Amino acid sequence: MPVPVPHQRTAVLPQQASAADDACADAAPAAAVSAEGNAAARGVSACATGGWGTSARAAADQGESAPAEPATALVQYGLGMGSRDRQEPQGAMQPFSANHGFPDQGLTLLLIGEDPNSPIPDMWDWSGRKVRLRTARNLTEAERLLTDDVHCILLDLAPPEHDERDTADEGRPGDELHMLREVLRLAPAQAVLVLTSETDAERAADAVRVGAQDYLFRDELDGAVLSRAVRYAVERKRADLAQRQLTESRMLAQENARLERGLLPTPLLDGSDLRFAACYRPGRSRALLGGDFYDTVRTPDGTVHAMIGDVCGHGPDEAALGVELRIAWRALTFAGLCGDELLSTLQKVLEHERADDEIFATLCTVDISPDGRRAGLCLAGHPAPLLARAGRTPRLLPYEFGGPALGLLPNARWPRRQVELGGSWSLMMYTDGLIEGRIGQGNQRLGQEGMAELVGRQMAAGLRGEELLEASVKEVRDLNGGELTDDVAVLLLDRR
Repeated sequence: MPVPVPHQRTAVLPQQASAADDACADAAPAAAVSAEGNAAARGVSACATGGWGTSARAAADQGESAPAEPATALVQYGLGMGSRDRQEPQGAMQPFSANHGFPDQGLTLLLIGEDPNSPIPDMWDWSGRKVRLRTARNLTEAERLLTDDVHCILLDLAPPEHDERDTADEGRPGDELHMLREVLRLAPAQAVLVLTSETDAERAADAVRVGAQDYLFRDELDGAVLSRAVRYAVERKRADLAQRQLTESRMLAQENARLERGLLPTPLLDGSDLRFAACYRPGRSRALLGGDFYDTVRTPDGTVHAMIGDVCGHGPDEAALGVELRIAWRALTFAGLCGDELLSTLQKVLEHERADDEIFATLCTVDISPDGRRAGLCLAGHPAPLLARAGRTPRLLPYEFGGPALGLLPNARWPRRQVELGGSWSLMMYTDGLIEGRIGQGNQRLGQEGMAELVGRQMAAGLRGEELLEASVKEVRDLNGGELTDDVAVLLLDRR
C-alpha cells in the first residue's frame, strides 16, 4: 500500500515591492562572504536581531507608499534581497546572483506545524520567483519531505501549555525545543527559523541558543518580513557552514602537519662519536613529507647503520610507502639483517604495500664499523654516496656492483661492497632530487660530478654539518633558477 505523501505545493507569488529590500541590501554581502562567518552574519543589520517582527517591519512600513517596481525587477536569491538593478561602486562586492547557491527553479521551503490553516504560505514577497513550499504536521512527515533541495525549514512552535517551563523535561517528546533539536539533527545543512508568539520571547531566544538561525513572531508577520527573514537565514546558514568548513580544513591541515612531523625519523645514535645532520625538502607544495626517506641507527654491537631512499612519484601514497619502508628497514636492522638479505626483505615489503606494480624505490644502505674506519655499501638503483676526507677532493664511492631498484626484478641481488673510510671523514648520502636540477636556462643538469664540485667548494669555505647541507641545497636551487620540483633528502655523517 503506498504511503500517503504530505501536502506540498509550489507557489509563484506576485511581487510586493518594499523599501526594506534596499534597506538591508548593503549590509547583506558581509553575511555571505565574510571569513568571520557567523560573527559577521549575526551583525548584518537591525533586521536580524530580536525577532524580525520589529525593525524589519519598520523598514517595510517605510516603503509602503513607494510605487511598485515592475515584475521583471532583478531579485537575487543570495544576498541581493530584491536589488533593483542599482549601480554598485566599481570594485564593490556584488551580491550573489540567482544562480549562486540556489537552483534556477527557485527556493524550497519546509513548514512544520500542526495548524492546517496557517496564513504563512500566502505571505511571500518573492518578486514572482517560484517558491516551493512543503508542509508537514509532525517530524515523521517532515523527515519524509526533507530532501537535499530544501533550503530553509520553518518550525512553528505551538504555544506553551503553562508558564512553568523551568520544571519541564526538555527531553520529552512533546517539548518544542526537543522537536527543534530533532529538526537540527535531521537537517544540519538547512537554515531553520522558528515561529512563536510575541508573549513567548524567552522561548524564542532559547530556540536561537539551541541552534535556530532566528525567530519570528506570528502576530508581527507580513510578506516582506517573512521573505527577508528566510533569505537572511539561508545566507547566514551558508556563511556558518563555510566558516565551519574553513575551520575544519585548517584543523585537518594542522593535524596532517603534526602527523607528518611525527613520521620524520629521529636518529638513534646514542653512544656513537659520529655526528649526524640531515636536510629534507619535499617537492609537493606545502607538504612536510615526500617520497624520499632516510634513517640512521646504532645497533648494540656499535655498528652505525644509515640508509636513504626514494619512492618513484611525488604524491601522498608515495610518501606513505616511503615511511613504511623506513620503518621496516629500522626493524630489520635491529633484527640483525643487512646487505642482500635486508634489501630482499624490503623488496617483499614494497611488493605487498605498493598501490601499483610499476612503483619502485631506489635505496642506498651503509653500515659503518664500530671503529668508524670501514663501511659496507649496498646500492639498489641509487646514486652513490659522496666521501670527503681532510685535504682531499670529495669523491663518489664506487658503485659498479650495485643492484636494481627495489620492485623491478623479483629475484634481484644486491651485493655488499666493503669501503675504507679512514680516520677523519664526511659521508654524504642524497637522493636524485639534488643532482637532477638544471644549470641555468639550458637543459644541462648538475649531475653527480657537479654536485661533488659544489660540495667541495662549500667544505673548502669551512662549512660543516647542517650549514653545509643547507648551503649546498640552496646553491643547487639557485643554479636551477628556482625551487626544485623533485623531493630532496640529504644525510651527512661526520667523524672528526
